[in-house]
Amino acid sequence: MLTIGSHISASSGYTAMGRQARKLGASTFAYFTRNPRGGSAKAPSEKDIATFLAEMPENGVTGPLVAHAPYTMNACSKDAHLREFARDMMRDDLARMEAVPGNYYNFHPGSHVGQGVDAGIAFITAQLNDVLTPEQHTIVLLETMAGKGSEVGATFEELRRILDGVTLSDKMGVCFDTCHVWDGGYDIVNDLDGVLTQFDNIIGLDKLRAVHLNDSKNPLGARKDRHEKIGEGHIGLEALVRVINHPALRNLPFILETPNDDEGWAREIALLREKSEA
Repeated sequence: MLTIGSHISASSGYTAMGRQARKLGASTFAYFTRNPRGGSAKAPSEKDIATFLAEMPENGVTGPLVAHAPYTMNACSKDAHLREFARDMMRDDLARMEAVPGNYYNFHPGSHVGQGVDAGIAFITAQLNDVLTPEQHTIVLLETMAGKGSEVGATFEELRRILDGVTLSDKMGVCFDTCHVWDGGYDIVNDLDGVLTQFDNIIGLDKLRAVHLNDSKNPLGARKDRHEKIGEGHIGLEALVRVINHPALRNLPFILETPNDDEGWAREIALLREKSEA
């Protein structure tokens, strides 16, 4: 059965997110661990978490959940203070996620801002080696990026290099963003099998843990990262349906990051459920 959801506001706590997922017809969801632009985050409430876990069957939430780090977290910034901020924020997020263990923490690898890819990868792996612990129950996901500006992670090879530098490799995975890989030059419309074979040969499909399912406002290889509603962009509905039904992907959680409101996400979830193979 298709496991699909969208981003849901975390401001009211886990219980509210679970109930909102039910309204959308979602079986999983994503949420920002704190304000998407950074800042402090309040500690989770034990009562709220207990209620959320108790209501999961009723709400139809099967998980895993795919938390998202703030966009301001740049592990390979040129500024040492910003790198320290990113490290402390990730460490705090992972500690708080242990309250609802067994889920995913997705983050953008970062932008090297002129230092070069090698330096960027070195800083990213250093942060991961500093914050990951053998005891944690959360898997950290590197997101595939579109390659705008000086982003690190726009190629499978760059993601592989990051993974190779992480000591606790069993705590790491990858989130495959359809808009990003398309904008990055991987033709998932005409050669999805070929792209996934390439991913498997370079990274390994065993590392693929989640999919951000988005259409794109841009043509192939534009390197711009502009999401579009399902079926209204250059990727198109037919190609995205092939993604959700692909044997290598169909059992993963799919998260919509389309430019929508709750009504729009509910429509997209219903449409994709209709198009998914039983």
